Amino acid sequence: MANSLYLIATPIGNRDDITLRALKTLFSADILLCEDTRKTRRLLNYYQEQHYLSILINRYEIPKLVSFHEYNEERQIPQVCQWLKEGLTLGVVTNAGTPTISDPGFKLVRECVNQNIPVIPIPGPSAAISALSASGLPTDKFLFLGFLPKKMGKRQQVLEEIKQANLTCTVVIYESPFRALKTLTLIKEIYGDVEVVLARELTKLHEEITSQPISVWLKTLANKKLKGELVILFNTGGA
Repeated sequence: MANSLYLIATPIGNRDDITLRALKTLFSADILLCEDTRKTRRLLNYYQEQHYLSILINRYEIPKLVSFHEYNEERQIPQVCQWLKEGLTLGVVTNAGTPTISDPGFKLVRECVNQNIPVIPIPGPSAAISALSASGLPTDKFLFLGFLPKKMGKRQQVLEEIKQANLTCTVVIYESPFRALKTLTLIKEIYGDVEVVLARELTKLHEEITSQPISVWLKTLANKKLKGELVILFNTGGA
């Protein structure tokens, strides 16, 4: 649909985890707003080399790619809205997963909503939902925190506020491998020796989704270097 902003979910690891609708939208957009144009171009080149594009009718070339990330999002918004008002079709693509979910795009979406510009989600991969679905923890109620604040005091405040609210739910956190040990230590201080699931390298060759008491994790990771971003999950009710 012309004059619309599409939020296009892309694979979080395995490049074959792309939907037919996402492929059609990627290659029919006039402009793609990319968190990293180089990564997006490599992804699109891969799909060009496969037989996937046989589902498309007249469009096989890669659209115009424009850099759009957390450091230039606000500056780019006026130009993006102008393109949309001119009748162009734009898509937002992050390096992996669903745009705006711990990734750029929220401020643009808010502005489009304010200006009555259609925003259309193209659903697909999400590390949070993938990890939750395979965690073995309750999925009926969950709280997604994304990346916790970098400052330890604020991180502690977020977790303590949830504890004080007496919520019983599964908490889902994104974490860097460099801060994982500190975050697990903090969770143990606030929630005790709860069962924690760590999901790493989701959909990739070395995918790991493992559950064990947090005390075991602290011993396991004390002298181990992790690679790749993690999803940390635990249930506030101890499940």
